[in-house]
Amino acid sequence: MSTVTVKRTELKPGEVLCSYCTARCCRYFALPIETPETWEDYDHMRWYVMHGSCAIFVDDDVWFLMVYGDCKYLLDDYRCGNYEDRPQICRTYTTDECEYDNDGTYDRLFETPEQIWEYAHAVLPPKKKKKKKNPAAEATHQKLPIVHI
Repeated sequence: MSTVTVKRTELKPGEVLCSYCTARCCRYFALPIETPETWEDYDHMRWYVMHGSCAIFVDDDVWFLMVYGDCKYLLDDYRCGNYEDRPQICRTYTTDECEYDNDGTYDRLFETPEQIWEYAHAVLPPKKKKKKKNPAAEATHQKLPIVHI
């Protein structure tokens, strides 16, 4: 693994971009999730992030759950220790549009539950306040169960 940073356009014939990378693609995975539309949706996303080692990001209007974690086969020199038996997703992955020279910015990035909740408050209508129940009034209006004989 080289410590030299090289631009894609500077690669010599036969050189592989991965030789200059720190295996960014092997340090997390991201799964598309449904676009949140309700308080409950945002609350679920808060729950995901509360478990640590993950974030939510939006790129080109698509929402993703990003889970941080190095692949168990990633070697110290950033090569794959399971290259011959790697999963199909790794085999078909190319460096054509990889994040080697990507600055890691997203349209939106949420790393804490507080960020998600703040965004929900900005984009959703106010939450409906629950009415407090009056136990005395409730007792006078309770219906008896129907008994069938």
